[in-house]
Amino acid sequence: MKNSFSIFLAVLSHHFSGTKCSNEATADGDIIIGGLFPIHESVTVTVNDDGRENRTCDRFSTARLVHSLIMVHALEEINQERELGNLTLGYLILDSCGDVTTALIQTQAFMMRNSNNRQACAQQSSPPVLVVIGDYYSEISISVTGQLHLEYIPEISYGATSGFLSDKTRFPSFMRTVPQDDHQARAIAQILDHYGWTWVGVVATDSEYGRYITERLWHHATKKGICFAFVSVLPDALNDEFLEEKINSTIKSIIDNRNVSVIISFVKAYCMIDIFGKLLKYPQARGKVWLASDIWSQSPEVLSSQNYKLSDIGTIFGITLKSGNTTKFERYLDDLDENPNHHENNTFLSNFLNEHGTNSSEELKKLIYPYAVFSIELAVKAIAQAVKNLCTNRNCKRQPLQPLELRRALRKATFYMEEKSYSFDHHGDLNSGYDIILWKQTQDSLDVNNILAYYSIEHQNLTFTSQETQQGNVTSRCTDSCRPGYRKTSVTGQPGCCYQCEPCAENQYSNSNDSETCHPCKENYYSKNTSSVCLPRKTDFLKWGDVYLIVLLSFTSLGAVLTIVVGIIFLAHWNTPVVRSSVGPISIILLLSLMITFTSVILFGGPPNSYQCQARQVVFGLSFTLCVSCIMVKSFKIVLAFELDPVIQSVLKKLYKPYLIIAVCMAGQVVIVTMWLVHGPPYIDSEITQDNMKLMFCNEKLIPAFGAMLVYIGLLALICFGVAFKGRKLPDSYNDAKFITFAMLIYFISWIMFGPVYVNVTGKYLPAVEMIVILISCYGILFCQFFTKCYIILCKKEANTEKAFRCNIRNYSMDHKGSEDELSSNRVENPTLSASVEAPSRWHERLI
Repeated sequence: MKNSFSIFLAVLSHHFSGTKCSNEATADGDIIIGGLFPIHESVTVTVNDDGRENRTCDRFSTARLVHSLIMVHALEEINQERELGNLTLGYLILDSCGDVTTALIQTQAFMMRNSNNRQACAQQSSPPVLVVIGDYYSEISISVTGQLHLEYIPEISYGATSGFLSDKTRFPSFMRTVPQDDHQARAIAQILDHYGWTWVGVVATDSEYGRYITERLWHHATKKGICFAFVSVLPDALNDEFLEEKINSTIKSIIDNRNVSVIISFVKAYCMIDIFGKLLKYPQARGKVWLASDIWSQSPEVLSSQNYKLSDIGTIFGITLKSGNTTKFERYLDDLDENPNHHENNTFLSNFLNEHGTNSSEELKKLIYPYAVFSIELAVKAIAQAVKNLCTNRNCKRQPLQPLELRRALRKATFYMEEKSYSFDHHGDLNSGYDIILWKQTQDSLDVNNILAYYSIEHQNLTFTSQETQQGNVTSRCTDSCRPGYRKTSVTGQPGCCYQCEPCAENQYSNSNDSETCHPCKENYYSKNTSSVCLPRKTDFLKWGDVYLIVLLSFTSLGAVLTIVVGIIFLAHWNTPVVRSSVGPISIILLLSLMITFTSVILFGGPPNSYQCQARQVVFGLSFTLCVSCIMVKSFKIVLAFELDPVIQSVLKKLYKPYLIIAVCMAGQVVIVTMWLVHGPPYIDSEITQDNMKLMFCNEKLIPAFGAMLVYIGLLALICFGVAFKGRKLPDSYNDAKFITFAMLIYFISWIMFGPVYVNVTGKYLPAVEMIVILISCYGILFCQFFTKCYIILCKKEANTEKAFRCNIRNYSMDHKGSEDELSSNRVENPTLSASVEAPSRWHERLI
């Protein structure tokens, strides 16, 4: 296999005859470490007449030269400190020129050493290359590691971050001292979410790196409600013939999307130079926020090479790999011998020194990237630790190490830097985290090392420093943010970030910007349209301080007082004809029932409770039933006293059991209210009024039972009315029947009006309707039954004598003499009738 591969390398080298190996950096050692750096950023290809290609590297990168020197310094420091005992580390550093094909050609030098083939760039006595540090770009690393794996040579990259390289099935020999791009995409998404930037543009390269990180960013951003307004893809090769056209298209996308204030860039630094140069021609394209990925986040030449001002571009954030301590390396550059002839083993450095002269060290120091110091030195530390682990119990000079051995040792090694331990995970990655930087323009230079925040891969969170920038006033949204009190609704055919704001409905709220939903208010809380908070509902009921209730209670109190006064008057004149003719004991019971009925009115006001709801209708129903029952007994008594028909009079005498009648009437109502309380008692209920108040009221629940109670009272009242109407023409001294008729008429009229009013009235004044009807009924009975008698007792005492009563009866009998004579003529013919008829002079005795 190795012979076949050697032939392949020879053919490949012959085809690309124009690629020379003269540019390299070498140093002898017992163990050789390869280095592959894009010291030039692009390649110009020409084709000879015979079809062979000539490849010329151009766009020299001082920053990448500094990267190679970081590796040299780290290796020399290990040798000087004799960390590996008598073993020394050498190196072979080559230029990938930022091009995959060139990188593969250059990798032949590493492969040829291990294949023991003599080539112009390799010495027979040189030990094999056991490991390669590099390349910086993912696209190159993907190709190079596949080629190096043919000899099991591990590759440790200090900048290739594509997530594809974590696949150990495809890339078993690849490792890196940087995290993969899925973590970087998470960090960028968190930055966007932190500042509320939901409508952004993306510029990426058409490479494994660009495609992967764009896809991962889209994955994480969409979870946070962030959308891409546009994605511009540029060719990865800087000499691509379509690059200019693609950059122009990118500029157009930036200008056309006026709502996009934030652009994320995953392209190389040289592309950004061209992009910024073209953008400055358009005033509307200035002042944007640029979020630079690690590929150019610490490349000040993006601005300084063309003397661009940061204020003209806008704001630049950067995602950088973890920074290292640059102090030692700065001292190394300070002590660097600037004589080109003293660096013949490093043609890259020699050429640079020839061009820049005595100012070379300062130029190099300007382009020290702290992340490169950390990542490259960490790679060297990992290699040194793996070698140390393998050579502790082994003479590695006599028994040279093999690449496969070193690869296994690297996977297991725990190495240290700055008193902290590190190791590769099972993907060959080293998850060290990120620094978030903010570019700052100083008077003399551009500061690209100003750390704004840290991103922890372990905890997946951002931690901002005390100098957090005030970028909250920059908006990058498809539509304006929905204020509290509104919610987002999607628009057909538009991405999720382009939405409409709908107001929250009544009794709903949203208390944050861009709320997805309007939340319902909790119980006993309410809100109006477009509310951001729910307010506690005020409880409403017929309060004691309400004017209407005060008036009704005043009439209730007056009625109760009048009832007591009447009772006192009756008791004080108990043996007078007026009281005796009114059936004194029954009248007292009637007054007592009126008193209770007046009292029941109080139960209809104030804050309702379960006992009150059940008691008020029951107390009213039973007390008013007792009241009507007493009136009915009095009606029967009057009719019985003046009934001329002996048959009817005989029947009435048998039926007239006053207290039994009252008890039977009360028993009927007791049955009704008992069934009501058992099967469906009234309870406290509530409803929401139009002014968003919680109305508390008593719900009668079993309406048929409530109706039956009222109907039962009405039936008794109807009997009273019928009986009283029959005796409406009795003597004036016995005119109770006439007043009973009036009282019942008042009762009927008030309760007939109650029905439709009760059904149509709503709100807290509904109980007041029944209160009014009860008061009207009570006052009707009190006035009609007792006030005329009290007037006679107090003001017309001469009418309150037996003589006056007899005189009144005599006058009544004279008016009805015809009837009396007719009865007398029939006494012989009808003995039964004669026995049952008494003289009118006895009517008075019947009543009193």
